[in-house]
Amino acid sequence: MKLLKNMTLATTLFGLILVSSLPAVGEQNDVLSLRERAQLRDTIVNDRLTTMLPALMRRQGIDMWILIAREYNEDPVLKTMLPSAWESARRRTMLVIFDDEVRNRTEYLAVARYNVGEVFEKAWDPEEQPDQYEALAGLIKQRNPEKIGINQSLHFGLADGLTHTEYTLLTAALDTSLRSRLVSAEYLSVAWLETRTPKEMEIYPTLVAKGHELIARAFSNEVVTPGTTTTKDIEWWLKEQSQALKMDNWFHPSVSLQRPNASKENDFSSKSASTVIRPGDLLHVDFGLTYLGLNSDQQQHAYVLKPGETQAPASLRDALESGNRLQDILMSHFKLGRTGNDILAMSRKQAIEEGIVPTIYTHPIGTHGHAAGTTIGMWDSQSGVPVDGDYPMQKNTAYSIELNAAVPVPDWGGDIRIMLEEQAFFDGERVQYMDGRQTHLHLIQSE
Repeated sequence: MKLLKNMTLATTLFGLILVSSLPAVGEQNDVLSLRERAQLRDTIVNDRLTTMLPALMRRQGIDMWILIAREYNEDPVLKTMLPSAWESARRRTMLVIFDDEVRNRTEYLAVARYNVGEVFEKAWDPEEQPDQYEALAGLIKQRNPEKIGINQSLHFGLADGLTHTEYTLLTAALDTSLRSRLVSAEYLSVAWLETRTPKEMEIYPTLVAKGHELIARAFSNEVVTPGTTTTKDIEWWLKEQSQALKMDNWFHPSVSLQRPNASKENDFSSKSASTVIRPGDLLHVDFGLTYLGLNSDQQQHAYVLKPGETQAPASLRDALESGNRLQDILMSHFKLGRTGNDILAMSRKQAIEEGIVPTIYTHPIGTHGHAAGTTIGMWDSQSGVPVDGDYPMQKNTAYSIELNAAVPVPDWGGDIRIMLEEQAFFDGERVQYMDGRQTHLHLIQSE
């Protein structure tokens, strides 16, 4: 698929400067109250709209962006622009962003019955013009944009939020000249969703650290009593703790296990089974939180000590080192403008040369869990991912470093998989974990 010509090189136009190092766990603020979150969330969205978006529009060559949605049928992009007090669009909500490069100003207009937050100003009076689409058409004609971006995309689901009905009404309202200026805003949508601002990166590590904290508690004797506790018990404990923090989970927590000479338990195609945890088990968790419009996605391992053991077997510790090495290899190939498919191929080649059996399925993360941006493999697409994998890596973007290394453990009767996932931030020059990574197995006592 042919990408926009200015996609790779024009990143220099967008000069967000982020702090050189992310805050350590000890520097994190605790979870905010709901009211404080709402205030901060509005500050973040307003900042994204006014300081980040105009540069992205110029990078993509779109001077007017129109987003339209009806209540409870949100465009995924429009939803990220709504104020915190709005759970959805109201009636039919139309947002118009016009980047007037000649006057060096950006207008934020709401063709709706109300202002939309603090940035989008009401630009429709139903008493003067009862037809909302005619009002929108008049607004567009008055500003005379060269390219009008609308959210239609064949390949990027998050950029395909304009419904058929709204598209039909929009094109019917525009004259032939304006209708010919409609273009897909798919790459603008992806850029808006994938790019992280300095304000967001001040708080993102807090979310990641909270996930690590909950996983460490879940994989301890606070929660697990070997011989009694099941994998489902841990899943629901994580769910309950998330709710206690007034945080959402964007997917249900998943806990599974591997144990020696037990092919059924080592088969991760059926993670829904609830299994009693026993000494000698290798546990795995997949857990994600949502906080302040951002998402986490984390996978770690724990070992259940047998009576008399004080540490995990050397074979399992070595296996975790292989998983860590695969992470290092993958992140060493991050480069501005490089496609996800190229990063995947380079990483797999190096890993295999080093004797690692890799499976890499790293995805963008941020506004959504499986977010818009550069995709680096899928578990069932290790030769590359069409379109999403061809998208070039941009700066100021976040990734869920997700992968697994298959490691032979003879005394277990076969291979085990070390499945890891951690959040990292790429500033255009280097990639850095937001809150570290797992380098030692969590240990659970069996006595």
